[in-house]
Amino acid sequence: MSKEKFPSEKNLDEKETASTPEAAKEKATEDKEAKKDNHDEKLAKEIADLKDKNKELEDKYLRSEAEIQNMQNRYSKERAQLIKYESQSLAKDILPAVDNLERALSVEADDDVSKQLKKGVKMTLDSLTKALKDHGIVEIEAEDVKFDPTLHQAVQTVVAENDDQKDRVVQVLQKGYQYKDRTLRPAMVVVAQ
Repeated sequence: MSKEKFPSEKNLDEKETASTPEAAKEKATEDKEAKKDNHDEKLAKEIADLKDKNKELEDKYLRSEAEIQNMQNRYSKERAQLIKYESQSLAKDILPAVDNLERALSVEADDDVSKQLKKGVKMTLDSLTKALKDHGIVEIEAEDVKFDPTLHQAVQTVVAENDDQKDRVVQVLQKGYQYKDRTLRPAMVVVAQ
């Protein structure tokens, strides 16, 4: 038989590909839909990525905002503490001068000049004590009170004469001072045991 009666596979393929214009339109439509689906998938992926990035940035923003708020609160507390206890270091520096003035007053004065000098020292001590009290610096009560380790420093113990005197301060060796709710210097005391 001749070739014309038995077409080759090549000719069959050509006939199949050379289909009608409707088939070509259908194929073009399928291609467009495939491209559209591919484009939609890319857009969906891009949207998901942007949403994730947005969540991440929002989280970072919220954390930063919280950190700033914490820093402001910490700063406010520190500043309030500084203002509240601003006189503390000055008071600590003045307390030895108060002690020296009290020691000067404990010396006996027998002539008029010594008495006048002692009177001047007493006036100086009084004005200094008043200034300390005006700024919230007060003497710690220590004589004949129950021993408190936050306010007193026991430097010596003695035997108690009776049970009522046990764990009580019997002698003050150096006055202690308190500034608001802080102990500037504990009172040096002798405690009965």
